[in-house]
Amino acid sequence: MIIFGTKGYLYQLAVLTMVCGWCGNPAAHTLRKRVTKFTLFFVPLFPFSTKYATQCTFCGGERQIPKEEADLLLAQAAAGQDGNAYGQAPQPGVTPPGQNPYQR
Repeated sequence: MIIFGTKGYLYQLAVLTMVCGWCGNPAAHTLRKRVTKFTLFFVPLFPFSTKYATQCTFCGGERQIPKEEADLLLAQAAAGQDGNAYGQAPQPGVTPPGQNPYQR
């Protein structure tokens, strides 16, 4: 009899201040890495899935991100910077938080 399966590991990589895409509040976001490993007789052998996500600590909204973006956010956290424009790239027609859209 062979016993096999999977086991998940969750690593918190950093905490960044960003504007949440769900609730729109500037809040702390955790950068997390989820690794799923194949197990044989309850011994983890090799990873077969790795996913990265950010989660808002204000509303709990979670967003899956690619590895490249996770590496960039992790490098910014290590350099002592928070995310770009509170963690998100500026969008055309969208006013950043704290700025009056009617004032020039």
